[in-house]
Amino acid sequence: MAKSIPDLFGSKVFNEKCMKEGLASDTYKELQKTIQEGKPLNPKIANAVAHAMKEWAIAQGATHYTHWFQPMTGVTAEKHDSFIEPVDGGKVIMSFSGKELIKGEPDASSFPNGGLRATFEARGYTAWDPTSYAFIKDDVLCIPTAFCSYTGHALDKKTPLLRSMEAINTQALRILKLFGNTDVASIKTTVGPEQEYFLVDKDYYAKRKDLIYTGRTLFGAPCPKGQEMEDHYFGTIKSRVQSFMKDLNEELWKLGIAAKTEHNEVAPAQHELAPVFSTTNIATDHNQLTMELIQRIAKKHGMVALLHEKPFEGINGSGKHNNWSISTNTGKNLLEPGDTPYENAQFLLFLSAIIKAVDEHQDLLRLSVASAGNDHRLGANEAPPAIISVFLGDELNAVLEAIINDKPYDGTEHKLMKIGACVLPKLPMDTTDRNRTSPFAFTGNKFEFRMPGSSSSISGCNFVLNTVVANALREFADMLEKADDFESSLHSLIKQTLKDHQRIIFNGNGYDDAWIEEAKKRGLLNLRTTPDALPYFIHEENIRLFETEKVLDREEMESRYEITMEEYTKVINIEALTMINMAKKEILPAGSRYSKELSDTCLSKCQLDAQMDVTYEKEMLTQINTLLKEAYQACSELEEKTNVLHSIQDFEKAAFFVRDTILPCMDALRKPCDVLETMTDDKVWPFPTYGKLLFGIL
Repeated sequence: MAKSIPDLFGSKVFNEKCMKEGLASDTYKELQKTIQEGKPLNPKIANAVAHAMKEWAIAQGATHYTHWFQPMTGVTAEKHDSFIEPVDGGKVIMSFSGKELIKGEPDASSFPNGGLRATFEARGYTAWDPTSYAFIKDDVLCIPTAFCSYTGHALDKKTPLLRSMEAINTQALRILKLFGNTDVASIKTTVGPEQEYFLVDKDYYAKRKDLIYTGRTLFGAPCPKGQEMEDHYFGTIKSRVQSFMKDLNEELWKLGIAAKTEHNEVAPAQHELAPVFSTTNIATDHNQLTMELIQRIAKKHGMVALLHEKPFEGINGSGKHNNWSISTNTGKNLLEPGDTPYENAQFLLFLSAIIKAVDEHQDLLRLSVASAGNDHRLGANEAPPAIISVFLGDELNAVLEAIINDKPYDGTEHKLMKIGACVLPKLPMDTTDRNRTSPFAFTGNKFEFRMPGSSSSISGCNFVLNTVVANALREFADMLEKADDFESSLHSLIKQTLKDHQRIIFNGNGYDDAWIEEAKKRGLLNLRTTPDALPYFIHEENIRLFETEKVLDREEMESRYEITMEEYTKVINIEALTMINMAKKEILPAGSRYSKELSDTCLSKCQLDAQMDVTYEKEMLTQINTLLKEAYQACSELEEKTNVLHSIQDFEKAAFFVRDTILPCMDALRKPCDVLETMTDDKVWPFPTYGKLLFGIL
């Protein structure tokens, strides 16, 4: 690495330093109002910004630009245009106008739209998002943009997020004004997403159709060692992986992504990367880039990164913990309790709003993380359950109990940890432990939403979270602005809110079966699968909520419901077809060949000596043939049911058919095939086993 890290960081980003150098002072100030305060963009400055951006990009070696956007596919999209502009004499100049910066027109016909537009209406628009810095990737100037239809409906994941950030900014400012915070100009939610992923050897990956087509193993028996020794978590990082992480960090730092923490995760071959917090919109863009770079750089090191939520059966899956907070432009974290949380009325009001929002909108938070992949992960002893609850910790819970019951709060002195060695320092004990089983846990000055899956865009959970909290703050502001006695009304509001929504607070073990029964008694939702959760998106009260906060309208919500339900069906349909292909073309022929080997061995022994013991061969033959029969029958059943699925036109019926019929058939096929793997010679088995995949990187 030739440059120092400070010089390297952001070197591929058109950031404030580049803007100051390339723009006139008044133009720079106008642009900063948009970036920092969310003010509308002055179109008069667009040409100046475009020229400065082009000159900077060309100096960096860029020849093309693209409006980089995030359609409903869950990945990013880009169409490259060169800077060249033909002039007289057969020459070209390098040109880039303000119009080209602000607006693009990609073909929208092949992106998911959920009925928002007809296929023959191909027009779609990308609009520059000036709050997220442009950057250079592969010698292309990438301009972060929103993506909308000809009618102005959002066709992407960025637009609702930006709208939700405006909503929470508006309502939070109303609250702060009541507390006398007149110096605050804007409020932004901030996020630090922890990204988990697996690394497997590229050669092994290439031999598994299931990994290639679906991102997860559809077959695979447990290997002798899994994660039970707990020796991988925070263990020494292997040299090959460390080399990959070094290159990954450098590329992320060039793009201004503050990659901070890296370590081995719980499962073999599993790892995690965590960045420093940034504004939610930028954090979302950065996380999309992070996922792309993890996959791209892994290949350069002869590995493949798996971002699926559950790549291996019986092994911990991968999530993306969404650390969420609210901050002012003056640097104040509104979720910072301070030394005396009980006396911090502003903090308690924001906390109450969040508790209220999470309780009232469990359905929306659950569906915001719903996917076919995440269904395999949620509820297992590795991730939070599908039941939404809030963890606060002992001290904060005691504060809230005192408020609810109108009792004095005695307070908790900071205790010192007794570590047991005189040479070690006496550390103050945190008043809030980390509850790894909670889906929504308060961790000091932020909430950690632990339900999002590793492959998902964090825009989904964050635009929902922003919206529901904005709506709660709106209700609070409406009440308090009319109050004759602010202090008395504030106390009553906090007390009543906590009392009304106390059921959502749970500080215990979310993995315990007793919690499922307790949650049911409390009236909490348990939406175990994606088709269970998604229909709540189009409930009338939820449509009213999003329309009130101007985040999504009815048509946009109905389209997203259709898109996500269809995506669920498509994902599992691909998995089912892959299983059929692997079973018919690889597993059953391999089992049959091994059966023949055993038969030939048995016959040879008997011909050599009729008294020779062939118990092993006969019993193995019987068991293998039984398994082959079961697998063949299960494969035929799955094939029949997928044909039925393809005849179902209604997207809702198709999703529920997948859940209730296709998935059980897939389980029925996998079971005998996995047992067959344990009985078949490794030399005959057609693809790499779990042992090779999980422990193949040396």
